[in-house]
This record gives sequence, C-alpha cells and structure tokens, in this order.
Amino acid sequence: MQAINYTDGYKTGHREQYPEGTEVVYSNFTPRSDKHANGSDGEGVVVFGIQYMIRKYLIEEFNEKFFWKSKEDAVKDMKRTMKSYLGKDVETAHIEALHDLGYIPVTIKALPEGSLCPIGVPCLTIVNEAPEFFWVTNFLETIISATLWHPMTNATTARLYKKIMTKWAKKTGDPLDFIPFQGHDFSFRGMAGLESACASGGAHLTSFVGTDTIPAIDWLETYYEADADKELIGCTVPATEHSVMCMGGNEDEIWTFRRLINEIYPSGIVSIVSDTWDFWKVVTEYLPALKDEIIERDGKVVIRPDSGDPADILCGKPLSHCLTVAESKGLIECLWDTFGGEVNDAGYKVLDSHIGAIYGDSITLERAENILSRLEAKGFASCNVVFGIGSYTYQYVTRDTYGFAMKATYGEVNGEGREIFKDPATDKGKTKKSAKGLLCVEKSESGEYVLKDGCTWEEESKGELNVVYEKGELTSVTTLAEIRKRVEESLKTN
Repeated sequence: MQAINYTDGYKTGHREQYPEGTEVVYSNFTPRSDKHANGSDGEGVVVFGIQYMIRKYLIEEFNEKFFWKSKEDAVKDMKRTMKSYLGKDVETAHIEALHDLGYIPVTIKALPEGSLCPIGVPCLTIVNEAPEFFWVTNFLETIISATLWHPMTNATTARLYKKIMTKWAKKTGDPLDFIPFQGHDFSFRGMAGLESACASGGAHLTSFVGTDTIPAIDWLETYYEADADKELIGCTVPATEHSVMCMGGNEDEIWTFRRLINEIYPSGIVSIVSDTWDFWKVVTEYLPALKDEIIERDGKVVIRPDSGDPADILCGKPLSHCLTVAESKGLIECLWDTFGGEVNDAGYKVLDSHIGAIYGDSITLERAENILSRLEAKGFASCNVVFGIGSYTYQYVTRDTYGFAMKATYGEVNGEGREIFKDPATDKGKTKKSAKGLLCVEKSESGEYVLKDGCTWEEESKGELNVVYEKGELTSVTTLAEIRKRVEESLKTN
C-alpha cells in the first residue's frame, strides 16, 4: 500500500485544474443533514475520530508508507501505479517536493472530540501551510471523509441510545450508574473488517462500557490515551452461544443450564442464550425448577432470547395472539412471577438481583424506546433489561446518514482571496448548499455551536475550532475520559 494513493482517482488531476497561481485552498468537514438518520433528535452529531485519523493516517501511514521510504522508491512506486491506472506517465515534481518536506503540510482545526456539533456546522477545517502545497488540502478529502463519517455517526447513535436509557431510568427510578452497562456492543462480526469494528466499537465506548469488541479497547489505548490499568474502558461477562447449548442436547438442556450456573460459573454474572429450541419452556419450566439454585448463587443469571419480536418477547402481547400465557406476559413479567424482586422508591418493579435479561437481536433506537416504554406501562423499571447493540444499528448506516462532506469554501489565487461555495439549483432540499469563505464557529448564548461564514483571517483565528494538527504534528491530545465527560454533559444540557 502506498499512502500517497489514499485518494479518489479524479483528484490526481486537480492540481493542474486549479487556476494558475493558486496558493491557498481552505476546506471544511460538516454534517449537512440528518434527514436520513432514523432516531435523530436534531441536536447534531458527536465529534469523534479526528485524533485517530491524524495519528493513524496523516502521521503513521504517511511516515511508514511514504516519507520514510527513499524518495526514489516512493516516487517509482507511485509512478508505476499511476501509469497503469491512467495509461500514461505522470508528473511527479510536486510529489517529490512533498517527500522532501517530510510531513503533510496542512493545519487542521476541530471542535473538541465528544462535543455535540449541530447539523450545518463544521466540526473540522483544513488549509495548506505553504503555497506550493495548495493541492494537498482537498487531496486529503477522501481519506478524511472515509475515516471520520463512520465513528462520528456511531458515536452519535450510541449517545442517542444513552439518552433514551437515561430518560427511562429517571422516570422509573433507576440508578444512573447502571446505564453505561445497559448498552452492549454486539456488532464486531457484522462490521466491514477489523478497522471498521475498532473505530465503531470505540465510538460505542464513548457512551458505554459494555462491549464484545475487544480490539476497540486496544484501539482506544493506542489513539485516545485510554489506560485499562487505570480506567474501565470496556467489559463483558461470560456468555454462551447456540453451539454450546446445542452440544448439550435438547433433552438435556436443563442439565446444560444447571452445569453452567453451578459448575462452570458458580458465582458472578453469566448470560445464557435461551431460545435454541423452546424459549417459553425454558422460561416456564426450567427456570422455576432452577429457582433455588439461581437465588443461592453469588451472582446473576442473565437470560438471552435471540429471536422473535424483541418488544413482544420482553414485554408480552395480547393473549389472543399467543399460544401460551407466558407469551402474553413476556419474559420480564415471567421472571418476576418466578423470582420476584422489589419495588423501588419510584414505584416500579425491579427483578431480584440474581436474575436478569439481555436482548441483542436487531435492536434499534425505536425498538429500545418501545421496549422501555412498554415495560414502564407494565410497572417495570428500565434496568430490568440490557440491550445488545449490533451491526443492524452500527453498520446499517452510510456517509449520507448525517450528510457528511468536505468542501472548499475559500481560496487565494496570486494573493487574491476568493470566497467560494456551491448552491446547486437542482438540490431542492438545500442539503448540498455550502458555507462561503473563511469560517468561524462560535458559541451562542444557549451554549450551542453556530457557524459564521464570510470571515476575515483574524475572525477565523478565533472561535471554538482549535488547532489539532500543524507542521506534521498532533498539537492537542484528547483522552477517552474527556470525550466521555463531554458526551455526558451534552445529555444534561440538551
């Protein structure tokens, strides 16, 4: 892989296409619309992934796969690829000059990671640092966009889940310190490769600590100063899968349950997938038979249904639509009937601490809201269920979910400043209309970020966008702890 080729093919010709004398290209990365974002609350997106993009690509990848190679080899490799791609030899003087410089010559400003960026407000600006490298700004658009849109989208989704859980926890009298464990990342196997899983899994962990995506922990230690020796980055519990239950045999399924809770995990939390054959038989026959053993354990047995309609399985449905009374009650009420619990100060039922439930099949923001609403209507606190959030949520998104785009808004040609913008007449929704000129992001009286465009360089130097990269170095380091704090604060103020 050659880092100098981390761009769209059409950008390789843009250097010559700019007007002669171009010296400055100034661009921004902005979430332009949330019209395709199911569950969006209109408050914007969580800024996340910028430090990773800088460290991983602008520094690590370009150093190892361009700058630290000999100039001869770097240029030869690039020429070989481009000759095959374009069918002709290409000019390389500008590539050689970049290699001689030894770093990516742009200045990047960004909003603080973990903060909430409103739709239509830039979360990042970028400008070249020397006239001869004007072409570098938008040459980087592809890698910036490809690296940032997914973690920002999923950090935003994680925050929305946390917002829903917080609302129902407050309404039903739950302890708020349970919420970081209530959303659990199940998405690893459904992601588009390891890097996608790490960035998305890291995004999930900006709001939660529950995860089955182990590499996301290493990723956050590598790029966001997290330290597993000093803080809880992510955690999980022992859990079965269908192969385990199947191997024990249908006729001996209760033996498999008993062995798991008494011999393999005699204490602590263990999650058991329970729909391998007859879920309602497990709920109405096996669990009552195992009640004393479960109650006497020093820990919790978590029942995991994995098929059917999540809301109906957990909350029940009209008896006329059911084959059994248990189906009409739903899992949570059935567990209450068997194991009991207590009524909290807000008047809602909380299951006995030795039993619980998790559902991780096709959970969405809408379904999570529906489930917690229906549980509340039945008199149950929201803490009675944990949600496994999978690739149905975290992979079923695109760059257009929040309309992310990087666009140039200002340039200088032969020392003359030019405010540039796009406003397509065919874009009836005005999603693609860009800002114009130099940009400054300020805070309103209510504390929200607002955009001021058409600025002078002096105005652009102020505001809430802070330099995070210049002269080839990361200039400001953000920690996972700081990001989590900002996400939490945004839930309190919005």
